[in-house]
Amino acid sequence: MKNKQGAIYPGSFDPVTNGHLDVIQRAAHIFGHVIVAVADNTSKKAFFTINERVELLKEVTKKIKNVSVETFDALVIEYARKKKINVIIRGLRMTSDFDYEFQIALTNRRLAEDIETVFLMPSEHVSFVSSSLLKEVASLNANISSFVPKAVERKLKERLGQHD
Repeated sequence: MKNKQGAIYPGSFDPVTNGHLDVIQRAAHIFGHVIVAVADNTSKKAFFTINERVELLKEVTKKIKNVSVETFDALVIEYARKKKINVIIRGLRMTSDFDYEFQIALTNRRLAEDIETVFLMPSEHVSFVSSSLLKEVASLNANISSFVPKAVERKLKERLGQHD
């Protein structure tokens, strides 16, 4: 049974990977509506612009009816309050993610007791994929088709000046 409550899945998604997509699909099975919230974080040097990341996410989630893609540029808890949503989804790939994510979740809880963090694990075949590692491997002209959706693979190759 689906929880009618909505949830927010925030991140930079630079670029969106099959691991992100797996977490989005899992969240969509649990919650009535999932907002994939793309962070406009100016402190990070993004590979893709925020508009490109949003377009890629819209493309790869278009068949998931209860998912929408938006941007935000504030604390995620403030964004959640603005949207009247009290659940934040975070993906845990490996145990190495846990310490960092747990610290963020506890900080968010201290700042907003009414907002819960729910951790979802992607399938094991995509659990090791990170956007930063993916960009490095792609820059070396490796086959990345098993790590990202086709639209992302095309965009990465285009950006890197690679041809099939």
